Amino acid sequence: MPKMPKKLKNFIFSINVALLSTLFVVVFVFTAYLHTLLAQENAIKHANVVSNQIFSSMYQVMKKGWNREDLNDFMHSIKENFNDSDYTVNIYRSEKIKEFFGEVNEKQKDDLANSVLASGEKITLAEMGKLRNLMPLNAKKECLGCHTNANIGDTLGVIDVEQNFVEIIKETFLDYVYFFLIILPLFAFIAFIASRYTTSKITNSLKLFNKKVQNINSMRDFKEFDPMQIDLKFDEVNEIIVHVNELAQKLKIIAVDRDLLEFEVQLLDKFIITSEVVQDWRDFINELLVDINKVMQTYTLMTIFRIGDDQFEVDIFWFGVPKEDVKLLFEIYVREAIKISNHFLGYADYSIRHNIADYNNLITVTEYKNFAHRTKSLFLDSPKIGGIVGLSVQSDMATDPIKHIVIDSILTTMANLVGSVKAINKYTNDLEYYAAHDPLTGLFNQRVFVDFLEYEIKRSEPHGYEFALMVIDCDNFKPINDRYGHAFGDLFLQEFSRVLSESKRGEDILSRYGGDEFTLILPECGLEGAMAVAHAIAKAVEEFKILTTDGNYAGVTVSIGISVYPQHATTQKELFVIADGMMYKAKEDGKNSVRVPSGDDIVTMIKEQKAKSALLVDAVANNRIVPYFQPIQTALSGKNEIHELLMRIEVDGKIVPAYEFIEVAESMSIINRMDLMVIENAFKKIKAESYNGILFINLSPKSLVVGNYAESIAELIKQYEISKDHIVFEITERETVKNFSVLEKFVINLKIAGYKFAIDDFGSGFSSFHYIKKFPIDYLKIDGEFIININKDKKDKAFVHSILTLAKELNVKTVAEYVEDEEIVQTLREMGVDYLQGFHIGRPQNHFTVS
Repeated sequence: MPKMPKKLKNFIFSINVALLSTLFVVVFVFTAYLHTLLAQENAIKHANVVSNQIFSSMYQVMKKGWNREDLNDFMHSIKENFNDSDYTVNIYRSEKIKEFFGEVNEKQKDDLANSVLASGEKITLAEMGKLRNLMPLNAKKECLGCHTNANIGDTLGVIDVEQNFVEIIKETFLDYVYFFLIILPLFAFIAFIASRYTTSKITNSLKLFNKKVQNINSMRDFKEFDPMQIDLKFDEVNEIIVHVNELAQKLKIIAVDRDLLEFEVQLLDKFIITSEVVQDWRDFINELLVDINKVMQTYTLMTIFRIGDDQFEVDIFWFGVPKEDVKLLFEIYVREAIKISNHFLGYADYSIRHNIADYNNLITVTEYKNFAHRTKSLFLDSPKIGGIVGLSVQSDMATDPIKHIVIDSILTTMANLVGSVKAINKYTNDLEYYAAHDPLTGLFNQRVFVDFLEYEIKRSEPHGYEFALMVIDCDNFKPINDRYGHAFGDLFLQEFSRVLSESKRGEDILSRYGGDEFTLILPECGLEGAMAVAHAIAKAVEEFKILTTDGNYAGVTVSIGISVYPQHATTQKELFVIADGMMYKAKEDGKNSVRVPSGDDIVTMIKEQKAKSALLVDAVANNRIVPYFQPIQTALSGKNEIHELLMRIEVDGKIVPAYEFIEVAESMSIINRMDLMVIENAFKKIKAESYNGILFINLSPKSLVVGNYAESIAELIKQYEISKDHIVFEITERETVKNFSVLEKFVINLKIAGYKFAIDDFGSGFSSFHYIKKFPIDYLKIDGEFIININKDKKDKAFVHSILTLAKELNVKTVAEYVEDEEIVQTLREMGVDYLQGFHIGRPQNHFTVS
């Protein structure tokens, strides 16, 4: 134990001596004070006796009658008798005596003497260590014989007897001082003996306590330590030992040996998830199990993780090689654990994988009987995974409160480690899946279709194969979607996709190109085979019907366009343009038909494609990119405080809308240049018309991949002195899933710079809520498909209501698109939409419309 600045026994001894000394001084002072008072009281009594005697003597002499000579003899006698004493005697005569007998030599009267002469009353005064008795000589009957000018009761004189008793008190006090000085050594000796007795009792017990504490060198010594064996002889001090014992019991529960602590630190060091750990996590667990056994014997480490709605991964990591009967027993335990778990819902569709950490050890049934299992659960909502991690250790370890802490720490780390690995895998798999698949139908998406088409060209070219491309579009899908709502439309497309999948050949590649348009690549298939597949699809779709919400059945037909490599085209762009053009020709022919290009069709479409390309090149070269502005009205005030920027091209005095050229522009990779041009031209309009409202700018997904796109926009804003508060960038949720990481970086950089953001077509895709959670959004533009039928479809209205509730909770403004009539306006205002946009509010114009 560490040394204290002063030894406890010396401290206690000093305290005792100080207390006893203080007691001695108090007793001494109090006793001396009492005796001083007593001496003073005795002196006063004695002075009163002397005064009475002098008065009596003088009165007796005066009764006999005396002359001046007798008076002088009497005073001389008084002075002689009290010359060496503490007494002073003075006699004062009244004026009547002086009138009759004349003046004599006497002391000057003071106020007290005059007071007694005047009142005839005795005065006794004790102060400042002195006592004065002033006694009046009042005339009696027998006095009138000599004092014929006096009456009975007149004061003839005053006897003043004064005594100084300071010396008496002083002598008394010194006597008591001498007395205490004689007995002080005896008193100090008694104090010393008493202090030694009390300190020895405490210090001996504390030495024993100190010795026991110093002997604690390990956890075993600490467990055997019992402070209750020590008796400090005093109840109050023993109570402290009781609390020390309680603390010791708590420390026994939480204390851990140094090697266990060091292992726990090493374990935390291992909890660093690298790509190698994710890839080879089972090897990592095997190595970790070997490390655990260096500190405490652990037979198995188990992980049971749910990786899908009905998919499980069960891994058992054995420290040694288990015998078959041991494996069987443990598998029974695992199955029971899954069966009774609320998280696994009793599913039994899984397999168990065994992993061996050390092949030099063997685990037998005898050892299995010594197994004790401890588990830890981990369940995450995002991504939705969950599982159990378990350890099998010796039974005595599982019940040991100290080992329990380390085991729990290992389990927590393992649960976090494996859970993180599973979450990363799931996120990776989801990203890979949705990067290649349409989230609604599960088919390949547009990007993968383009890659597959390019690959099929490269594969077919050297071998001289031919293959077909088919573009399929639903006829009359929009009325179904408008009538029955967005949710029913999604369900219809899912079922429609299933029909297409069942109707194609096994090797054909089906993709959802966008909306209700699909593509189909038919490898090693000529025109005749493609026509057969197309008619089979058309027939299957025509027979396909789905029950609607009003009890009727809804169905569609298809318009299909076909192109064949290399018969009709040899490039990816031309093949698609031809097949897509044929699909539109089929629609023009009355729908529900299949169209194959003729020679004239091919020439015409290629010319149209080239014409559009030339048109765009000319528009960019000559800055014919025209900004149009569609007003967005504030619902409460009815004012057009916001405008959305739209792109148009001017050709021979005519304005071409974006849907006619945007796809070609993206395929030519000039869309980012066109975006920047229309933004700059819009800024010029802002300056020219002194527009002070807010401008919504659409971000093209193709433009986001351009490295300096954000910097270019920032330069334009700075150049034209546009306030950042007046710029809102629109993210089109339908189109940016595949560019999510690029979009995220773009949004964060511009948000930091001070710009605002809106999500366009909110609710149209699978990741709407993921977007609003991931990005710092200021505005939600509700997908117009929910708005246009809001007064006809309860589901659409409920969906809009849920979006508004979410937006208010997140303090995000809402914009309703496709506002086509006043009835919709009134409904949206009642529901609390912030802004309105649509043809009823205002069509796009080449100037700002401020109402």
